[in-house]
This record gives sequence, structure tokens and C-alpha cells, in this order.
Amino acid sequence: MVKEKPNSIRIYDKDGYRRRAACICVRSEAEAEVLLVTSSRRPELWIVPGGGVEPDEEASLTATREVLEEAGVMGQLGRCLGVFENSEHMHRTEVFVMIVTQELDEWEDSKTIGRKRQWFSIEEALSQLALHKPTQRHYLQQLRHSKHRTSSSSEPPPIISEHGDDDFTSGEPVLNNCAAAEAAVSSESDPTTGSNQDDTSETTPATTIADEDGGKCSTNNDAVSPTSPSATTPTT
Repeated sequence: MVKEKPNSIRIYDKDGYRRRAACICVRSEAEAEVLLVTSSRRPELWIVPGGGVEPDEEASLTATREVLEEAGVMGQLGRCLGVFENSEHMHRTEVFVMIVTQELDEWEDSKTIGRKRQWFSIEEALSQLALHKPTQRHYLQQLRHSKHRTSSSSEPPPIISEHGDDDFTSGEPVLNNCAAAEAAVSSESDPTTGSNQDDTSETTPATTIADEDGGKCSTNNDAVSPTSPSATTPTT
């Protein structure tokens, strides 16, 4: 069953990219296990919970709202991993880390569409995402990079350059501040009617190197090269 949000309003940034937020939910500070949820379109497959930013909503609030709706969990919201851009589908997703402190027995999506959640090791999650959302694996790669840098350096996370499905290398550090990304956004909104696109397209971290879906990755919202006018086109 596809999740429906009949009165959803899509928010776009100054370049015409739809604004989204997602959350890597971890079980503890060790960040050894992450929580995935089943896809609303293909319930046998697993994805990272996330969705569109709503009017007058900060991306951090979107992330916590989406994990409550989709995964039925609450917790302590931590660092932002970056702004991940998908040029093919024209959306940018701010990805946060949350340490889960409460798991509800029932939640919105479990009751309405039968969505399930499950804990996976990082390696297991990478394998699961490869089946349906291969580009979301970069969230987990950035999780590893940023955890290492947080414990050893106060510098912002590096650019993650893609050279293939499983080859990730670090580039020079760039400004990767979600507050700065928020400040750089000049949002416009347009009422649209349609399904929630929590898993209708793949999301990739933002660099100047094109990935398998034509997306580009850069952990800086201002470093993205495509420029398109703000979009207010309704979608179905």
C-alpha cells in the first residue's frame, strides 16, 4: 500500500530543488546498528526513513517527525551528516543522526500501511539498501566518516566522492553546516496533492562527480552547480 498525503505541500529551495530530510536512527552512541523501515511501495525492501519538509518547518523537525511517523521511534537528535542532492529527481535531503530512546509498539504507518522497522548492523544495512536504494548507502558511509572526524577533529566532514558502487574516498574538507544550509535556502511552496515520496526516488550525497543516477554530491548546499528557477509546479 502506498502512503498517501492528500494535502501535502512541497517546499523548494532557491534552485528549485525539493527540500527533504531523513534520519539515520542508531541504537547507541557506538553507532553500530541502524534502523531501517520497509518501503511503502515495495514492502519486502528496506529504506532510510525520511520525507518532505513542510511549510515553516526546520529540516531537523522534519527528520524527527518523519521517523516518528514511519518508524515509531523517538530519541536524541544529533549531528547533521550533510545535504544530499539528487539532480535527476530534483531534491536535496538533509540527513541527521538520532540516538533512539523510545520505540512505540504501534505508530502511524504501522497502522495505516503496515510498515515495519528493523535494526541492522551497518554492513547488513548497506546490503539491504543496495537492493532498493543503493544511493542511500552514502548516508551510512558519511555516518562512519563523520563519527571518526567528530572524535578526532573539529573540522567539518569531507566531501564524499563516488568512484563506483562500493568505492568511497575522502576529499578536501568543505563547509558542511546544516544551519548554514538552512540559512542559504530561500524556500517557496506550492500546494500539491499526491503520495508521500519517502521512497519514490533515490537520494545521493552531493559532489561534482556524477553518480549512477545522474545525481551529484556535495555536503555543502551552496556548492552545487545546477541552477534552476524555483519550482512551484504541482505534481500528482
